[in-house]
Amino acid sequence: MFNFLKPLELPPQLQWKRVDEPELIAWTTRARNYNTFVANCMLGFLALLLAGLTYTLHPFLPAPEDNIYNCLISTFFYATLFSTAFSMTHQRMNFAYRFTQSGLEYCKWKDFPGWALPVLRWTIGVTAVIFLFLATTDPSFLFGALAGPGGMGLMYLTMAYSKSYRELHTQYHHHQFQWKDFTQLAIATNREIVDLQYSMTLEGRDYITEWNINLYCKKRQKEAVANFIKPYLTSGTPILRARINAPLSTD
Repeated sequence: MFNFLKPLELPPQLQWKRVDEPELIAWTTRARNYNTFVANCMLGFLALLLAGLTYTLHPFLPAPEDNIYNCLISTFFYATLFSTAFSMTHQRMNFAYRFTQSGLEYCKWKDFPGWALPVLRWTIGVTAVIFLFLATTDPSFLFGALAGPGGMGLMYLTMAYSKSYRELHTQYHHHQFQWKDFTQLAIATNREIVDLQYSMTLEGRDYITEWNINLYCKKRQKEAVANFIKPYLTSGTPILRARINAPLSTD
């Protein structure tokens, strides 16, 4: 469950191709490789929606001690649903970058979270017991059991048995570039990213591909990465500072 605290290592599915070349600079990081503003707005909307749902289902009883107990139940219910929403809107991709005299080589991957199923299973069980207990005092809580544990149960079945769902959350990619391929360097003004545009003919294709690579850096690392790259670029390569629209290019 706490794999995010461990240093990143390449999975068996990915291996460096230029292992015979000395490493000039390298790092690994976990990053949100998408538009974080949209994701944050979505999480905020879901947080308000779940707060309204929790308030609607919260049982207000006259006895103060019962109300405190029910507040704890509602807090647990909200925290569970919010954690689920957070895991959907704030997923992170694993990145490993390695520069050599030949150029850049990097890997990105996302493994299906092994901790998700046990946590969800326990959450469903605990939440179901709570709702069934409350249903003994108020049958309306049976509807809450259908909406809460029932919905999480469907999510659990999807995660456990849907091959397409697992494939959606499991990715392995390896890429490599030569220094001559890069046509622009941009230092992001809004995120810890160094953006490299490139122009090259990909293996197996007969046309030139022009796109960009977002180098996701650790905190306060992007300036050092950009300064390292600059001397290796072809003379006259544009170097600028700009807002980066991850995972796309500069404004």
